[in-house]
Amino acid sequence: MMARRAMPNARALLLGVLLLSNSGCLYGFAGGGFPPGIKTVAVLPFDNQTPEPALQRELFDALRKGLQDRLNLREAAESRAHAVVRGTIVKYEVDVPIGFSADPRQATSARRRLQLVLDIEIVEQATGKVLWEKKGLTATGEYAERSEAEGRKQAIEKAINDVVEGAQSQW
Repeated sequence: MMARRAMPNARALLLGVLLLSNSGCLYGFAGGGFPPGIKTVAVLPFDNQTPEPALQRELFDALRKGLQDRLNLREAAESRAHAVVRGTIVKYEVDVPIGFSADPRQATSARRRLQLVLDIEIVEQATGKVLWEKKGLTATGEYAERSEAEGRKQAIEKAINDVVEGAQSQW
């Protein structure tokens, strides 16, 4: 008698699971933090006012990937993009000492910091409206002595996070 009662409950549970799995999701995301019409983006190479030529390419690549992955925007040519990202690398300062050796006979620093400063804007192509803008966006990275590339990578990641969060907070 107990086995018969368990069967209708198992069927009801199975039916409920099937109905829920087929119901789907009733909402979605279109373009991350931008208005619904913004689905594509063109990231232009930033003007580089620093003596570090590799910085421009590293920032360009990371920004393209970050906007695609985190804001759900597809990459497009500037002429066809709904939004354009452009800016200037204003400052890149390296070798700021932040941690020193415990041995007073050695004056060498164990940890260093670098600072990256950007002016950036995201503009809607159709209207020319600035969707998001930040002057003096500052990002830092820390690295072991002679490992500047690691610190630069950290600073670029922090800058991308600030751009994504800023863009999302507008809408």
